[in-house]
Amino acid sequence: MKSVSAHVSGVKSSGVRVAAALLLSLPLAAGAQGLLGQKKGQGGSEIQGSAGPGGSQGANGLEHCDKPMGAIAVVEPQDYVSQSLSRYGLQSPTGLIRMMVQQSNCFIVVERGIGMQNMMQERALQESGELRQNSNMGGGQMVSADFVLTPAVVFSENDAGGMGGALGGLLPGSSGRVLGAVAGGLKFKEAQTSMLVTDSRTGVQVASAEGSSKKADLKLGGLAFGGGAAGALGGYTKTNEGKVIAASLMDNYNNIVRSVRSQPSLQRDVGTLAEEAGRKTKGGAVFNEGDTIVPKLGNLKVYASASDSSPTVATLAKGEEMIFMGEEQDGYLKIESSNGGGWVKKVLVTR
Repeated sequence: MKSVSAHVSGVKSSGVRVAAALLLSLPLAAGAQGLLGQKKGQGGSEIQGSAGPGGSQGANGLEHCDKPMGAIAVVEPQDYVSQSLSRYGLQSPTGLIRMMVQQSNCFIVVERGIGMQNMMQERALQESGELRQNSNMGGGQMVSADFVLTPAVVFSENDAGGMGGALGGLLPGSSGRVLGAVAGGLKFKEAQTSMLVTDSRTGVQVASAEGSSKKADLKLGGLAFGGGAAGALGGYTKTNEGKVIAASLMDNYNNIVRSVRSQPSLQRDVGTLAEEAGRKTKGGAVFNEGDTIVPKLGNLKVYASASDSSPTVATLAKGEEMIFMGEEQDGYLKIESSNGGGWVKKVLVTR
């Protein structure tokens, strides 16, 4: 039995020595060029390209819809998710998810993140009088979010660092550290993501789905390249961790689309992104249908049509209330009042 055991031990030891020899026979510079070198046009992740009112590019693998099923806001994941992602040099996945949503054309994306702060800043500037007149930053113009999407990410690693340590231990000094870093980077990674979709009006969770992705990859440790490689290649389109998570998010989002698509009662008529982008906004105050408005001065004329050359059908006193009927034409608003209905000049009325 001793001879058999010694033979097996010798085979294992020999295998380690052979592996070490093979790795050491590769020049470090060549290894860096082959494993970490970038090839133009062949990088990126499962999620890439662009999207806009004119359509999308690079949306391979995504579910696609003929028209949006509602407006959706993508919120930031919980803090523990962001902290875990930051360990791999990855930022919040919300930007990636928003691009996926827009590329699919299954929902209109509304801003409820950092950009929202800037939008509210513009409105504050308008109220303070700092913006030009007729900038049209009044209320009643933002699109409502029909749904709120909350993402989460869970990922795990099976580290082959034990093998790397064994190989690195065979050689002294820096050579051993380099070898251990190379072999210790052999990992099998798996990412699981979840998305929860909530109806923003009722607060009811209407859809939930999971996504997953796996990948075996070779990652060179920081010791081999002075510790700078990981930072230089960080991001969802560059690092292996990022690509695995991006693929999982795509799988996850596709499941969400299938879930909402199978339930017509969840779908909302919100038009298209091209229609929203092409919607013309006019300068001056913004009034919504049904708003109560009053004249800025006395003896406000109410015309039969949207023209001051048309007959006058009524005259309103300053402060006399009228209801905006939702129609606007050539600088005139259609109204109804206790003295009759007609058209009044927009610049002469206020809320």
